[in-house]
Amino acid sequence: LPNFFGESPAVQVSSVKATLKVDTKTLERVESTLKTASVESFGIFLDANGVKVRLKDTDTQLKTRDLLEKQFNPDASDPQYVVALNLLSSSPQWLTSLGALPMYLGLDLRGGVHFLLQVDMQGALTKRLDSISADLRSLMRDKTIRHGGVNREGDRIVIRFRDEETRTKGRQTLEDNQPDLQFADQGEGADLKLVATMKPTAIKRIQEFAIKQNMSTLHNRINELGVAEPVIAQQGADRIVVQLPGVQDTAKAKDILGRTATLEIRMVDDTSGALEAALAGQVPFGTELYVERGGRPLLVKKQVVLTGDRLTDAQPGFDNQTQEAAVHLTLDSAGSRIFREITRENVGKRMAILLIEKGKGEVVTAPVIRTEIGGGRVQISGSMSTMEANDTALLLRAGSLAAPMEIIEERTIGPSLGAENIQKGFHSTMWGFAAISAFMIMYYMLFGLVSVIALASNLLFLIALLSLIQATLTLPGIAAIALALGMAIDSNVLINERIREELRNGSTPQHAIHTGYERAFDTILDSNITTLIAGIALLIFGSGPVRGFAVVHCLGILTSLFSAVVVSRALINLIYGRQRKLETLAIGQIWKPGANTAAATAKTNAKAKAK
Repeated sequence: LPNFFGESPAVQVSSVKATLKVDTKTLERVESTLKTASVESFGIFLDANGVKVRLKDTDTQLKTRDLLEKQFNPDASDPQYVVALNLLSSSPQWLTSLGALPMYLGLDLRGGVHFLLQVDMQGALTKRLDSISADLRSLMRDKTIRHGGVNREGDRIVIRFRDEETRTKGRQTLEDNQPDLQFADQGEGADLKLVATMKPTAIKRIQEFAIKQNMSTLHNRINELGVAEPVIAQQGADRIVVQLPGVQDTAKAKDILGRTATLEIRMVDDTSGALEAALAGQVPFGTELYVERGGRPLLVKKQVVLTGDRLTDAQPGFDNQTQEAAVHLTLDSAGSRIFREITRENVGKRMAILLIEKGKGEVVTAPVIRTEIGGGRVQISGSMSTMEANDTALLLRAGSLAAPMEIIEERTIGPSLGAENIQKGFHSTMWGFAAISAFMIMYYMLFGLVSVIALASNLLFLIALLSLIQATLTLPGIAAIALALGMAIDSNVLINERIREELRNGSTPQHAIHTGYERAFDTILDSNITTLIAGIALLIFGSGPVRGFAVVHCLGILTSLFSAVVVSRALINLIYGRQRKLETLAIGQIWKPGANTAAATAKTNAKAKAK
């Protein structure tokens, strides 16, 4: 039922920053803006993805988007909110409250945007080499190995030494602790070098991780748009396909795709007079001025001591002492070592934890280091709600992009083209159904009419199942529905012909019905199982449109099996089951072997008598 109501244009307001929440105050602000501008809406509500406004037509939708954009983002260079065009289901509230949801429609039926993203694998490798360089410095400091500097030069890391003995010791230590690197000695005299490069297997592993990490991050970013059934799939070795059905605003979709967030830990500059100078406009060299959650200014050093790349997990929770909402972070071994050293050397000083998004940082908390912290467990707390702790943990788990990406192909499919595709698909299914119905009723009479009713119920069951499991319907899916109709009627043809055969063999009508359904079931089951096996193979090994076809195809086989056997049998029993003395069945012309021969013999005998 929800599929008959269609969709209505809408505008959605969501937050750009992870720490900026969309709540009831935002909802009231949207309502006030629309009331002032005399814009009529058909419902304003708040959900997990933001505030959504349902509107009557696309003209009002565009006008509303412009109004809310000016209201919520007065500074276009520093947007605080995403104001995006969207489509919402027009199902009435009572139907939605029952849990009745329409099928998701794919990009080709609903309209939306399609992006092909190229992942910069070299950027992923460079990022990893920079991280390894920091690890090598820490490792040689721990092992008290003197060196002349560790620098990344292109795709290699160069470590300088002053004597051969120290270089040999350094090489042995690094080979034991860095299995992903291969080392080579270079230089002579006082300029000795140890050159480290990544092994081919390690490079491949880094590139595979970059693709998976970027896809995970994109999933979390796209969720903010509230897109139903987005398609995010890998294409080739270094490309990602992103399809967003129902998204009409390409610019906002691109903005969402580019959003990332990462964690940075820096030290606070508590030097006497430094903060006052920064507030007066004289920011000391090597520092940046931020504002804490409570509105207090904070001077933070630019040097990053730890990044979110060292995170292995981030989970929401509570502070054991204050019972306030908190985020519990787990660091990897290298991150744990760095964090332990930093906290040991800076007891009594403040440490700022920042979220960096779109090149702009925001201080989440700036606690005082009370003691050395080991074990790789870090806690972020202070002035955050439970929901905010959940969101921050999710954002940090998603992490930043493991490698830069650029959009190399962009395609927009308008809702009008989607509507045209739906109309064509609907007409093809409708005319196919009509042709099958006409043939069945002409050829099998009442049994043909029962077959048509069973076929209609099969279509009903199939759409209900697709809605129930929230599957995505695409053009190949509509083709699978049309195919399912043809295959479903095949089962009824088998049953009707089997009943005819029993009648030709002299069985009574009631016995012919019983035997016909019983004997036809085995054949129907065999043919459907073999077809189902092929459909499952498509489902497992296929992707994209092929997979969409396979889902509808497999479900169509199951519903056709049920409707052909159970529904048609129930209707036939309802019509003929109460008649004790059943003489004939309305199942069309039944040809009996020998009937024509007997008629010819009788005609010959009559002529002989006449002579």
